[in-house]
Amino acid sequence: MSEGIKIIAQNRKARYDYTVDETYECGIELLGTEVKSFRDGRISFPDAWAEVIKGEVWVNSLNIAENPFSSIFNHDPNRKKRLLLHKEEIKRINRKVDEKGYTLIPMSFYFKKGRVKVELGLCKGKKAFDKRASIREKDLKRDIQREFRHKN
Repeated sequence: MSEGIKIIAQNRKARYDYTVDETYECGIELLGTEVKSFRDGRISFPDAWAEVIKGEVWVNSLNIAENPFSSIFNHDPNRKKRLLLHKEEIKRINRKVDEKGYTLIPMSFYFKKGRVKVELGLCKGKKAFDKRASIREKDLKRDIQREFRHKN
């Protein structure tokens, strides 16, 4: 990624379980204590997914740990968070999710110019044989790299 971007967390398992057709960069609506937890990297999203409700995109199952240094006005770690996208993008995403059986999966979280951004992937689930093919491909790449290193 370019300068001014600091990656907080990536969902590597999503690329194994799903084929990613499109990605969208979107903002996320957070409370102050949630931003502090993001800065500390205290988030967990292995099973996170997004859905379109009444023209808005919401992320579910995103766990942002409570900040231990905040007062009694702490946030709920498991609340739904709204994603910030343009109306046209939301309409396009909603059509694909409804018609073709796609799923919205957060691929990564990062800071861009001091703001938390989400890379949201429009994904389709892989079958077992697709997963085996991707494992085989990864092994092949590793073997080629190893051979290349030994020749040099």
